[in-house]
Amino acid sequence: MKTVLVTGAAGQLGSEMRNLAPKTGDRYIFTDVVEIAGTVRLDITDIDAVRALCAAEGVDTIVNCAAYTNVDRAESDEATADLLNRAAVGNLATVVAERGALLVHVSTDYVFGGNSCLPYKEDAPTNPLGVYGRTKLAGEEAVKASGCRYLIFRTAWLYSPYGKNFVKTMLRLTEEKDSLKVVFDQVGSPTYAADLAAVIVKALADGTKTGIYHFSDEGVCSWYDFACAIRDLAGNKCDIAPCHSDEFPSPVRRPAFSVLDKTKVKADFGVTIPHWYVSLKKCIDRL
Repeated sequence: MKTVLVTGAAGQLGSEMRNLAPKTGDRYIFTDVVEIAGTVRLDITDIDAVRALCAAEGVDTIVNCAAYTNVDRAESDEATADLLNRAAVGNLATVVAERGALLVHVSTDYVFGGNSCLPYKEDAPTNPLGVYGRTKLAGEEAVKASGCRYLIFRTAWLYSPYGKNFVKTMLRLTEEKDSLKVVFDQVGSPTYAADLAAVIVKALADGTKTGIYHFSDEGVCSWYDFACAIRDLAGNKCDIAPCHSDEFPSPVRRPAFSVLDKTKVKADFGVTIPHWYVSLKKCIDRL
């Protein structure tokens, strides 16, 4: 039986990991910077606190679901984004290396520039466009530099019944408003957090693989297509019009193409990945 420490347990992915943990047979310790029911308070920017908790609990695996994810705000708050996305990740990796443990770290499609026309493979050149992507890439590099055993899962367009995300926002807006504009010139693959959590659990059960993997749900769509599907599945009547990204001024340029190639994760872990529409329906049914 493994002892698995999960950071960011109050977030989208952390919450889905909490749902799956009782079915695994492993011992899970859920942590977040603010203690909530069923979690332990842990500040991952404090390496001594991480070291002490891991020693006290006999942790042999850390799953890092914590991150600074506000892409726009990161442009004016680089220090905090760097602290959480690079320095704190380095702390976790250092402690994991000291313990001979395993670190599972969640990264992002934003490490790429979005100028491809083919799905990004794990070894594709990185080229982040803003602070969020740069700090997440720096976190990946900190993991590699630590010498620890690691699995890095890059994902994209994450949503769930928990926290703030595009699906929950569109459910509210398409119910409240008669019309909306949503960008159609950014293309990717939505990811249901429950699907990613299931793959992480499967990877932990396997226990033999290391390296970088890409995971999102199957299929490709624009944010406009995604919004229309959310509206239709909810039975709302809002009129959604496609628009260009430059109609919504932003401090950061987002990748125009964020499709990830999942060949490696499917081959190594034997997973069958659902189409994004199928998983979206499951999420909306839960909501």
